[in-house]
Amino acid sequence: MLKKTVCELFAGVGGFRLGLEAASKEWKTVWFSQWEPGKKVQWAHDCYVRHFGDVNSDTGIDIACVDKSTIPDHNLLVGGFPCQDYSVARSLYGEKGIEGKKGVLWWQIRDTLIAKNAPFVLLENVDRLLKSPSKQRGRDFGIILACLDALDYSVEWRVVNAAEYGGQQRRRRTYIFAYKNSAKYGITQKKKTAEDIMQKAGFFAKTFPIEVIKKFTECEIDSDDISDVSDNFKFAFENSGYMSKGKIITAKTSPILELPIPLRSILEKSADKKYFIDDKVMEKWVFLKGAKRIERKAKTGFSYTFSEGPIAFPDNLDSPARTMLTSEGTLNRSTHVVKDIKSKKLRILTPVETERIQGFPDDWTNTGMPERFRYFCMGNALVVGMVERMGKTLNKIFAKE
Repeated sequence: MLKKTVCELFAGVGGFRLGLEAASKEWKTVWFSQWEPGKKVQWAHDCYVRHFGDVNSDTGIDIACVDKSTIPDHNLLVGGFPCQDYSVARSLYGEKGIEGKKGVLWWQIRDTLIAKNAPFVLLENVDRLLKSPSKQRGRDFGIILACLDALDYSVEWRVVNAAEYGGQQRRRRTYIFAYKNSAKYGITQKKKTAEDIMQKAGFFAKTFPIEVIKKFTECEIDSDDISDVSDNFKFAFENSGYMSKGKIITAKTSPILELPIPLRSILEKSADKKYFIDDKVMEKWVFLKGAKRIERKAKTGFSYTFSEGPIAFPDNLDSPARTMLTSEGTLNRSTHVVKDIKSKKLRILTPVETERIQGFPDDWTNTGMPERFRYFCMGNALVVGMVERMGKTLNKIFAKE
């Protein structure tokens, strides 16, 4: 059996690690990286260390400053990286060598894969990754696929709504699973059709079952010149797909639904009075949550109507939570407002409730960080229960390596 060693990049407060260790105590994180630009105190990193311990002095600095060859060997690379502009530029002399834009974190993942050659990769991103940028739909994800293809990985992806698979939040995220074609798993998968992998024999099909796929779309990508991919590639990626040896197949899939966890079941029985909405700002909350049509004028002088629909106010306690954002807890349209179970008065969520929505243990972020940053960390986090499900599928794959 392959050793379950993990490198966790952009670790946040440890969602990937919690999920994997819930799937098996054999998963061992040998190195991690967490650094928040522009922050004097690295609260998320310190929270991670508080729970898991540190590895070395490089875990809390900019990953771009880390010599990737010094990272311990590992068999699984994981990370939740931000959706950015992944476009690349040719070198000054026009060779095929590429240089990613400074600060774009995908290139740090690629550099780590080049240096450490991990046989398996599991990544998380927002669902819009598949359709960005707006002027060249699919280019950014195409660059990622081309980079992985150039390093001899096959790739699966799936947009997962956690609530559709028994979670407590309607959070949609793109998960990417890549594996070396030389791995035993890769050799086994080569014998199967792309359609079969997507429908029942692949990583995501086994982890998150779907209804029968009716229509597939295909294309090819040239990983020999990723700069050309950056300049010219565009493709309508659907919420599921598979790529091997540059051949891409994608389809819109529907989940075999599981009962979600309602918001009511994760609320605290008693909340501090500071979380309750003061009558003085109630009118502002009503405005933010309500439908509106506002006449506006652009800087160019062009007049237009800004409109948006209403958001449930308060949130329905018999449904799972909406997607949490980093602005959770502030006077903001996206912040959850609930009717307190005990007093029946309106209030925002407590930090513990946001932790429960993401599947973290109570008070996970109660490590001395400011309360505002506790909300921020949970808005940035992933759903631990979804990682646990994927970890259980990885257990079976690693057992055969």
